[in-house]
Amino acid sequence: MTVYDIIEAKKRGRRLSEEQIAAFVRMVADESATDAQIAAFCMAVCLRGMTDEETFLLTKAMADSGERLSPPAAGVFADKHSTGGVSDSTTLILVPVLAALGVKCAKYSGRGLGHTGGTLDKLESFAGLNVDLTSEQFAAQVERVGAAIAGQTKSTVPADKRMYAVRDVTATVDSIPLIASSVMSKKLASFAQVILLDVKYGDGAFMKTARAAERLARLMVAVGTAAGRQTEAAVTDMSAPLGDNIGCNAEVREVLEVLRGKQNDLARLSCLHCERILRMAQGVEEARAAKLVHEAIDSGAALEKFRQIVSAQGGDTAAFDDAEALPLAPGRLIVRAPRSGRLHISAQALGKACAQLGGGRQREGEEIDHTVGILLKKRAGDRVAQGEELAHVCYREPRQEALALAQGAFTVSASFRARPLVHCIISKEDI
Repeated sequence: MTVYDIIEAKKRGRRLSEEQIAAFVRMVADESATDAQIAAFCMAVCLRGMTDEETFLLTKAMADSGERLSPPAAGVFADKHSTGGVSDSTTLILVPVLAALGVKCAKYSGRGLGHTGGTLDKLESFAGLNVDLTSEQFAAQVERVGAAIAGQTKSTVPADKRMYAVRDVTATVDSIPLIASSVMSKKLASFAQVILLDVKYGDGAFMKTARAAERLARLMVAVGTAAGRQTEAAVTDMSAPLGDNIGCNAEVREVLEVLRGKQNDLARLSCLHCERILRMAQGVEEARAAKLVHEAIDSGAALEKFRQIVSAQGGDTAAFDDAEALPLAPGRLIVRAPRSGRLHISAQALGKACAQLGGGRQREGEEIDHTVGILLKKRAGDRVAQGEELAHVCYREPRQEALALAQGAFTVSASFRARPLVHCIISKEDI
């Protein structure tokens, strides 16, 4: 059985066997398959699709391509994954809240690329913080502190690392089976028994429609369930930025504000996710879960837990007491309303503008300027008056194309159609 034969079979739309899928993933991991062959396979999947069974087999083979982590001790371990968005810092809120409530969080996260922000980049706003934990360090911290947020090790799901790098430059990122297998292979390689998936749709998400996001959510829940993990998905709105701040230092500032009680969509969605995981992990009924989550924030326990996580990973905790320890770039563009009416905000445009100003990366490996940020003064749907401040754009270099993109992200019209923050919840009963 050769790589060529497997690619040819999928190109013809044939269903791949477990042996064919396992062989392909093995050849990806040991580098006997070339980047060109990986690209051809991914394009064949993108055009021909995969059955749910094929997707599960691909996910399992990818998870098995490297080290599988064992839980450090008895107990329930949880994980959460977002498919990416703008001003989505829910992980940095959710993890300490849950850890403060006794749900241990083993969270592998990624870096930002394009218009979406990365959890690891935001976490590195704390000077000296180490996200490159070994498997042993990761497990030990989860056991000792109750949570860890880190990047994958080189030995974890190596097949996915190669496939994702190829997909990123071959226009195959948006294939639903490939997204599902990439996300879930990393979850299956970890030791979390409870998995919550936040599948975004809208202007600032990879999935532009609720229907496409539901398809992806159902597939990932099916894969997780088939693997014996308690898995649910929330399909959520990303038509406008989730929080009020965009950019690493700016978003971490807002995370600390939320953990001190700030209320907005970022806080609301983070709390809803916490409640869902608490119910899955501990069987807590809905009203009780909501009460516990809000108590963890109101008492300061969640904020203190976040301080412990940052400190455990070597980060400077000065920002917990002084926001100026998370500085913002000195340049300022004030965006004002061009007319009176209801405000519309493009999440994608603001995410791209922030990245082009240096607050994100255009290609893998680029450095990020953590001080670049966009501070929203108004939210989508708000009534605004002509000339009213809508946002402050913080920059070091006044790149005109990026600043124009930021200004163009705000439009005003006579009406606004609001969408619910959570479109639907998908559990194993829905697959």
